[in-house]
Amino acid sequence: MSERRPFPRRALLRCCAALLPVALAWPAWSDERSVQQILQAADAVRNPPGSFSVRLQLTEYRQGRQSANSVLIVYARPSPDSGQYRNLVQFVAPARDAGKLMLRNGADLWFYDPSSRASVRISPQQRLLGQASNGDVMTTQLARDYRAELIGREPLKDGEGVQRDSLHLRLSALREDVSYARVDLWVDAVDDRPLMARYYSAEDRLLKTAYFRRYETALGRTRPSETVIIDGLDSGWVTVMRSSEQVLREVPEAWLQRDYLPRFRAQ
Repeated sequence: MSERRPFPRRALLRCCAALLPVALAWPAWSDERSVQQILQAADAVRNPPGSFSVRLQLTEYRQGRQSANSVLIVYARPSPDSGQYRNLVQFVAPARDAGKLMLRNGADLWFYDPSSRASVRISPQQRLLGQASNGDVMTTQLARDYRAELIGREPLKDGEGVQRDSLHLRLSALREDVSYARVDLWVDAVDDRPLMARYYSAEDRLLKTAYFRRYETALGRTRPSETVIIDGLDSGWVTVMRSSEQVLREVPEAWLQRDYLPRFRAQ
């Protein structure tokens, strides 16, 4: 009987070295795009390219009972310099707020009240209605304001109660003037749809959780038509933001200037 020869140690080491990257990569996500490109793709699902307008209805619920309602029209136009959206928000309802305006141009956010004909600087973190802040109703490109890292690939139950294969992204603010210091965002691993987000303060306190749901076809692709926003401390305090009448349109440069606010008329 022939003598069994031991497997060469050097060959064994080479074999292990070759298999190590495969072992480390499994079951890791294998998309060749960068994490920042995934965030850009998720932005494109939420926002159409170019200038547009959209109607938003915000409804606040306390322990299941409707407590407030507001209707806005948002006009959005990307900046030629930064690519970030500039916004003019027109208040439509309730009647006491009709005609009021908010303007965001770069880092500046202004509120205009036609009764006083005065515009005052405000914060994007300030509450607008319920859990929706001023910054929440503005059109934004998250990839312009945040640095993204991939936390992992995770199963997630979306806002419709359906189990999804998702990518968990952690977004860190690049500047202090953005609405949230940190955002945890889950996007569909197949089609980049935003599914859920958690928003945190600079002190790392959970402020709110949002579910993006009721996807419908709008301006050439499927987009979320409803966002459900839940308070970080009181899960019974919920704000539902519904979008409709999304239209590509020219948003004049003049509308996005603070001096023009007293002259703006409902379109």
